[in-house]
Amino acid sequence: MTENDVKQRLKQLSMEIRAADQQYYQDDAPILSDAQYDALRRELNDLEANYPHLVRADSPSKSVGAKASGKFGKITHRVPMLSLDNAFTDGDVEDFTARIKRFLNLPEDTVLEFSAEPKIDGLSAAVRYENGVLVSGATRGDGQVGEDVTANLITLDTVPKKLSGDDWPEVLEIRGEVYIDHADFDAMNEAQIAAGKDAYKNPRNAAAGSLRQIDPSVTAGRPLKFFAYTWGDISAPLSDTQMGAVDAMKRWGFSINDLMRVHNSAAEMIAHYHDIETARSGLGYDIDGVVYKVNDLALQARLGFVSRAPRWAIAHKFPAEKAITIVNDIEIQVGRTGSLTPVAKLEPVTVGGVVVSNATLHNEDEIKRLGVKPGDTVEIQRAGDVIPQILRVTKDGGLPAFLYPTKCPVCGAEAKNDIDPKTGRVDIVRRCTNGMNCPAQAVESLIHFVSRRAFDIDGMGEKQIEAFYQKDLVKQPADIFTLEARNDDIGLQTWEGWGTTSAQNLFDAINARRNVDFDKFLYALGIRHIGQGNANLLAKHYLSWNKFYEALLSIDSEASPAWIDLMAIDGVGAGAANAVKEFLQSDNNKTMIADLLKEVNVVDAEAPSSDSAVSGKTVVFTGKLEKFSRDEAKAKAQALGAKVSGSVSAKTDFLVAGPGAGSKLKKAAALGVKVLSEDEWLTFIE
Repeated sequence: MTENDVKQRLKQLSMEIRAADQQYYQDDAPILSDAQYDALRRELNDLEANYPHLVRADSPSKSVGAKASGKFGKITHRVPMLSLDNAFTDGDVEDFTARIKRFLNLPEDTVLEFSAEPKIDGLSAAVRYENGVLVSGATRGDGQVGEDVTANLITLDTVPKKLSGDDWPEVLEIRGEVYIDHADFDAMNEAQIAAGKDAYKNPRNAAAGSLRQIDPSVTAGRPLKFFAYTWGDISAPLSDTQMGAVDAMKRWGFSINDLMRVHNSAAEMIAHYHDIETARSGLGYDIDGVVYKVNDLALQARLGFVSRAPRWAIAHKFPAEKAITIVNDIEIQVGRTGSLTPVAKLEPVTVGGVVVSNATLHNEDEIKRLGVKPGDTVEIQRAGDVIPQILRVTKDGGLPAFLYPTKCPVCGAEAKNDIDPKTGRVDIVRRCTNGMNCPAQAVESLIHFVSRRAFDIDGMGEKQIEAFYQKDLVKQPADIFTLEARNDDIGLQTWEGWGTTSAQNLFDAINARRNVDFDKFLYALGIRHIGQGNANLLAKHYLSWNKFYEALLSIDSEASPAWIDLMAIDGVGAGAANAVKEFLQSDNNKTMIADLLKEVNVVDAEAPSSDSAVSGKTVVFTGKLEKFSRDEAKAKAQALGAKVSGSVSAKTDFLVAGPGAGSKLKKAAALGVKVLSEDEWLTFIE
């Protein structure tokens, strides 16, 4: 796969996983098995590991779950409820332990303890205690904000209303999994069938639906249980180790998993995994893998977090399922950036209890690699919410090969493969050359603009955007914000499916987004390579939209100070830098942005907290660091509010130099940049 191929696949994976998260976390109606979902996550993780500079800002690896549904009140998690990265092979577990040692700068033969416990397949929830008394309970939600299900969680026998003992912290938030065991699930379904109702699909769905009942008495009548396994906001440490903390939870009245163990090597962890895999069917409740965590809580603190998951934990998942079916046709979908993506239309087949009928084929080269065409019999593996992955052709159907289009199937414009002017390399993805004049690209860009991670306009989704676009009412982002002013002519309240209240609700939702954060505004523009992560990096660096915009417009060559400053931002590569520069310097885009800024106000990013000596300062690390790994050094500096750069310039505040420092040290000396040794740096930040 070329890098452009990888970019397109990462985009597709992101969309598929986000949609699956919506179905799973908010609607309690997943349409794929955990193994199938994990296959998609695995593909995403593999690509991001191999191409870290191509990780999208809207990648599911940077977020958790889905936002609260609105059926309940909301509770903001004082400590985010993050998810876990996944391991799918024994080798992944070995890589995990090796990464931990590298990050901590420990010798390979260092013995580290890891806890290992079954990963319960249920609904994540958190219960908060103050002075030993239960005061609130919430679902995970999107990891930042969950649903207030306090009244429902109180009905569970395995959730203590008052903690046992007296050695618990004054503030204690315990997190765990709400689930239904197999015996109770079978009894529930027998009762459903006897009452002439549909049976529940699986224990996880039944548990989620039972906990999220508006009437707590309904929840009270369901056989829900709660396994405790971690914690959130606490006023004092629970223990020095993960195992010790879980033992404390048991002492205070919580149910914990008796299969939890502590191991000293990847080999022991893997053996434990296979033992549990063998015993899985007899456990009496659903699990989908084993979770490993660094046992030493001090090391957990050093390792910290990366985006949506902790560095110190991983979930070793059980294998995915596969199926055989027939490709009836191959259709082409046109994306926001003009990419032509082939999708196989399958003879519907059940995979792990889920009926699937579509499969992604990624691009033209993937079709050639697989040799797939309409009529062929193929093996598929569920790798997403609605689009599984074709693994191989098992039988030739005898029909002609699929001819990839050279014209856009939506607007008829020429579709070409981009060519890198510097390397001459041909992009693997064929794109429509009509830009925003192509209805498919225009609509997809507008859908992206109003999406949750961008302007997040409630009630303005794909369906509404398509309707407004087809009626020539919304052709560019600014048009969204003038809808209410034009409504005397539009008469939205008279449209089918609309009314006075729903129309006003939409206008109110639009008006509520007239002030937007810098990073969200930049992300919403839909610039190639500028996902949520890069948008955050740019916003934190420039702080002001106007300062950023003026700087980018001033770039006329790679010798430009503004270009050098842009390229010095740690994490922003040449591809992203070129993409944002070219987008903002386009005359059409200048007009679009000017029109939009007449309707919205871009809120400056907050300057870093001044609590630390390096907050807001630019730091460069060079040489062979001995006290810590380069990754740990960067993570610590960023956590303290510093900007980490990859190159030395007049704007650099500190150069931290280890043994073997070369050209960067010389340049720092020439520019008068303060140089610190590792010991001096550690003393300074303390």
